[in-house]
Amino acid sequence: MTDTTPPAPRDYPGLNIEGVKTLYLREVRRFWKVGAQTVFAPVVTTLLYMMVFVVAIGASRPTQHGVDFAQFVAPGLIMMAILNNAFANSSSSLIQAKIMGTATDFLTPPLSPVELLLGFGLGAATRGIVVGAVTAACVWPFARFGLEQAWAVLFYGVFASLLLGLVGVLAGLWSEKFDHLAAVQNFIVMPMTFLSGTFYAVDALPEPFETLSHFNPFFYLIDGFRYGFIGSADGSLLAGMLTTVGLTLVVGWVAYEAFRRGWRLKS
Repeated sequence: MTDTTPPAPRDYPGLNIEGVKTLYLREVRRFWKVGAQTVFAPVVTTLLYMMVFVVAIGASRPTQHGVDFAQFVAPGLIMMAILNNAFANSSSSLIQAKIMGTATDFLTPPLSPVELLLGFGLGAATRGIVVGAVTAACVWPFARFGLEQAWAVLFYGVFASLLLGLVGVLAGLWSEKFDHLAAVQNFIVMPMTFLSGTFYAVDALPEPFETLSHFNPFFYLIDGFRYGFIGSADGSLLAGMLTTVGLTLVVGWVAYEAFRRGWRLKS
């Protein structure tokens, strides 16, 4: 007798909610199992930066935007931790899967390109936000920063995590070995982070360096995030929000196309 029972409907038309949830939890558990390395090690690194730039030379630095140098630097250091760790999560997950031959774990299940993008992107964003929150808690006793605009902290913290998570997806797909991934981290992500106003006010730079800094998208992430804590920004908040959202959509679309075509995954 033929079974005429219709297949169970998907959780949402066109979207496998259960599949996205499973991949997302896989990504979160992957970094949480080694939390000492993925969460607390970046906090130690940030505290070392605080010691060098604030404790050692901070007393000799003038106030920035009306706040102490420690309060000025702290948001930039928190955002730097968010950016680096969101990127590291998705990129390392994909390169490990490719090298170890475990990419079939997420290619074989019925997951669409959008669902793969959501799973990896949200997993990376979660790590970035968790590391950022832990870093903020550990840095606060040294900087005693306030919270002027909570919406800006939330907006830039979430979008920065998601954006760098998607950039990490592209880097992980492109890389064929860990040396390639290290090159992206050391020659693109890290320089753009350091040259975005993390440790200095961009408006104090001489021309043409001040103008050139505004072409660095990381500048808007750090500047907007810092605005949420000190209530003052170097650049336009509207331009920063539009740049952040637009860049996230563009990188997300490129990553979607990479998954859809199986770029460097199925070949």
